[in-house]
Amino acid sequence: MPTPPPNAPYWTYMIPLVALALVILRSRRARRLRIETLWIMPVVILALVGLSFSQQATPSPLMLAAYITALAIGALLGWWRARFTHITVDRATHQLTSQASPLGVLLILAIFALRYGIRMFASENASAMHVSVNAVADVALIITVGLVCAQRLEIALRASRLLNEAKAGATSA
Repeated sequence: MPTPPPNAPYWTYMIPLVALALVILRSRRARRLRIETLWIMPVVILALVGLSFSQQATPSPLMLAAYITALAIGALLGWWRARFTHITVDRATHQLTSQASPLGVLLILAIFALRYGIRMFASENASAMHVSVNAVADVALIITVGLVCAQRLEIALRASRLLNEAKAGATSA
C-alpha cells in the first residue's frame, strides 16, 4: 500500500489504523485452534508472492541477499510472536484454543510502525539508495512471508506437542 501524500485526506490514514485495530481486537480473545488448517495461510501467501515474483526480472545478487535476510528476519519475528501465543488444551475434549498475548500484540504494532516508517523513508530516498520502491516493497513482502510461515509452524509444533501430552495423560489416568 503506497504512503499517502502529505496533503491527502485524513481518511487515507485511518484505513490502515482501523484494520490494525480490528486485528488487535480479534487477537484479544481466545479462538479455537485447528492444527489441520494452519498450513492454509502460508501456502496462500507463498503462492501469491511466488506469482508476484514470477512476473519480475531475476533479482541482482544484492537484492537476493536482501530477500534472504528479510526472510530470516521475518521468520525470527514470526517465531518470537508465536512464542507469546498462549495455547490451551481442554483435557476432556482435547480442543485447542489460542490467544495472543499483549506482548505479541505490541510486536504487531511495532512491525506495523517499522514497516510504515521504512516505506516512508524508501519512497522519499529510493533514488539516493539506488534501489526502487518496488524492491523495498518486495523486501517488506518477504518479511511478511517469513513471519506468517514461521509463526504458523511454531504454533503447529507447540499445539501438536500439547495435544499429544493431553492425550497421553488421558490414557494413563
